[in-house]
Amino acid sequence: MKMTFRWYGEGDCIPLRYIRQIPNMSGVVTAVYGTPVGEVWEEEKIARLKSVCGKAGLEMEVIESVPVHEDIKLGKPTRDKRIANYAQTIRNLGKFGVKCICYNFMPVFDWFRTDLHYVQENGAESLAYKEADFRKLDKHNLRLPGWDESYTPEQLNGLLKEYEGMTHERLFENLVYFLKGILPACDETGINMAIHPDDPPWDIFGLPRTVGREEDFDRLFAAVPNKHNGITFCTGSLGAGRFNDLPKMAAKYADRIYFAHLRQLKFLNETDFYENGHRTADGDVDVCAVVKALIEGGFDGYVRPDHGRGIWGENGGKPGYGLYDRALGAAYLNGLFEALEKDKK
Repeated sequence: MKMTFRWYGEGDCIPLRYIRQIPNMSGVVTAVYGTPVGEVWEEEKIARLKSVCGKAGLEMEVIESVPVHEDIKLGKPTRDKRIANYAQTIRNLGKFGVKCICYNFMPVFDWFRTDLHYVQENGAESLAYKEADFRKLDKHNLRLPGWDESYTPEQLNGLLKEYEGMTHERLFENLVYFLKGILPACDETGINMAIHPDDPPWDIFGLPRTVGREEDFDRLFAAVPNKHNGITFCTGSLGAGRFNDLPKMAAKYADRIYFAHLRQLKFLNETDFYENGHRTADGDVDVCAVVKALIEGGFDGYVRPDHGRGIWGENGGKPGYGLYDRALGAAYLNGLFEALEKDKK
């Protein structure tokens, strides 16, 4: 595996030189920011980003993400142009050594928590979800950073209106249409597409979700068997669904998992949870069993420590994306992989 670290470009408050100091860190997971969704990423911008990473001694082999335009998810007549642009972006990224693209197909909201600053007993802060708080929200008047900041209230309400009547079946068909449109570019470049599971893996605000359970992945691979069609195995997103058996899924799809987001969450009851440190003992996701299943299945993709806690007074800019706890997570994951790989040998 290759250990990586999410980095939000030159505007990130965490310098690349700090990321480089984390043991066994091969590269960063990043993106070209500032290009409107649905437009082609320019080669010059990709080249600059790769150069900045390279000068810091870090690879740029994983992109997270090239966003999928809502026209594609909605199946609008304009989707063919958007898909062609996406395919060209894949070709442009391939020229600069990119091997994997993480993306999602979630309508409007690509992840959801009800609290970005949940305070744990030891004083650490983390992201959390509480069903009672969710039920109090008005989807037409959200004021939660991280979810609606990309849209004005008018744009958000307009999008929600367009999704009225969208079914799971139609959304899945639109996903398949999208993949069949871009996979020829993946065949040309060797880039793997790794879909991120729905987060959380159930419908929200009446918006259907498509990829959050084992049977969803079975269906997707049956519809699009091309090997460049793969998974970002996010233990936090999948783990939020207590119906998912993560070690079983990791073993089953190891050869289709091109990227792994490894993180922990702790349930407060059947629906409510908060994100905790990465250790298996710190939550309800058996991170050790997941890593063991990946190794035994021959996984050789990219790994990153996902959402971390806010600890030691750090202001990490984006909730969940500070340096300290994610660096601790990387160290823990490095130890797990080293020990379990030696056991396998």
